[in-house]
Order: sequence, then C-alpha cells, then structure tokens
Amino acid sequence: MAEPGIHFLDAHGPDGVRLYAIGDVHGRVDLLAAMHGQIEAEIARDRVADWRIIHLGDYVDRGPDSKGVVDFLIEARERDPRNLMLAGNHDIGFLDFLKTPDPEGLFIRFGGIQTAQSYGVTINSGNGAWFGKAESAMRKGHQALLEAVPQSHVDFLRSLPLSVTSGDFFFCHAGIRPGIPLEKQSPQDLIWIRDVFHDHTGLFPKIVVHGHTPVPEAEVMANRVNVDTLAWQSGMLTALVVDGADKRILEISIREP
Repeated sequence: MAEPGIHFLDAHGPDGVRLYAIGDVHGRVDLLAAMHGQIEAEIARDRVADWRIIHLGDYVDRGPDSKGVVDFLIEARERDPRNLMLAGNHDIGFLDFLKTPDPEGLFIRFGGIQTAQSYGVTINSGNGAWFGKAESAMRKGHQALLEAVPQSHVDFLRSLPLSVTSGDFFFCHAGIRPGIPLEKQSPQDLIWIRDVFHDHTGLFPKIVVHGHTPVPEAEVMANRVNVDTLAWQSGMLTALVVDGADKRILEISIREP
C-alpha cells in the first residue's frame, strides 16, 4: 500500500528545530559566506533553540572559487556538525576526474576548468581531442590538480551523503523517482534526475527539497521545492527556511565578483 503523500502547505519541520536548505553554490564563496552571515544573525535575533543548515550539493565548478567554498564548508562542519552537506553531481564529477581524467566527462565539459583554476592549476581540455599533445596536456593538468587538491578536500567530498530527512521534508541534490520509496532511491537519481521528477504532480511521502535544475526564483510546488537559482551566474543564492509550520524563502544577492 502506497504511503500517503503530504502537501507543502501542511508540512512541518521537526519540533524545536529551524531548518535552512541552501541551493547550488558552484564556486560562489562570497554568496555562501553572506548567506551564513544572514542565517547566523537570524538565529541570534530569534534565539533559535536548535537548527540545521543543509547544503544541497554542487559546491564546485563554474564559479570563481570552488576551493574557497570547500574550505568554508569543511570549517563550518568542524565548527558545528549541525552544518550538513549533501553531494551533488558536480561534486561527484570532481572526484571522478581526480580518479580518471576524462576529456568528455562532466568536470571538463561543465565548469571544472574554473575549479582547477581555483586550486592554481590550468587544465587544457584540448577542445575535446584526446590524442597527442592534447592528451599530454590533459594528463599534465590532471597530475598538477592531484597535487594541488588537499587530501582533506577529497575526504570531505567522499564523505557527503546523498540525502537527509527531517520532519516532513526530504533533502537531496536533484530529486527522486516517483513510485520508489525514499529509502530505496538510487544514487544516480538523487544527484541527476530531472524531467520524470519535475513532471510528477502527485504528492510524495515527504516534501522534496532540491536544487540541480536552475530556476529564476525559488520554485515552490505542492510536492517539492527547488532552490537552485543559478547562483554562479545570477548572483543570487537561495534557501528554504522551515520553522515548524512556517516556511519562507531566503535570498542573498551579490553581483558577479
């Protein structure tokens, strides 16, 4: 028998805990730091008893300072384990490239060049060619990146879970496959799924809070909330705030650095 679904308007966070779910950062450490500053100010102002800040993945690629973002998140989690980080497809793609340099992989094709630059490494993609000088340049850049990325960054990215549940909310990077129990979702779907999830109009067992697919502003639906507002390009980082039955959207805007 299918588990009954819940509507966004009826969803509650856990008792006594305020939740903040932050969308895709993609190298914009300036926006991430500003968002954390705003959240810390709210927590102090409202004398919040307990809280969780949930980051929905895609910390690297495209934007100017992926290294800075990873440094920031490692420090935040060490300072307070209530800072939670989930894995996104770009974070996994970064690990994949470090293991095997694929010129047609996600990292090289979609913003990894900028990630490497944030670590002080220039990678020549060879315009997709994988032979002769292009192959040699790629392997040289890959080796330089392996040496430049701290082991603590690799360990951090490897440690990231794919989902977390709190109250009536299920948090993941991309979404879920309709009809599959939350605890049986595939890792591939949790970090990659799009259309079959977005097009589903029925209610899920919990409200799915996700990023992965950019929207001009937070997309609040009956069954899901998308907080990926293309921060690296738009200059706007977005979060969903849940406090008991109260839900709101928090936005931080900074123009391109």
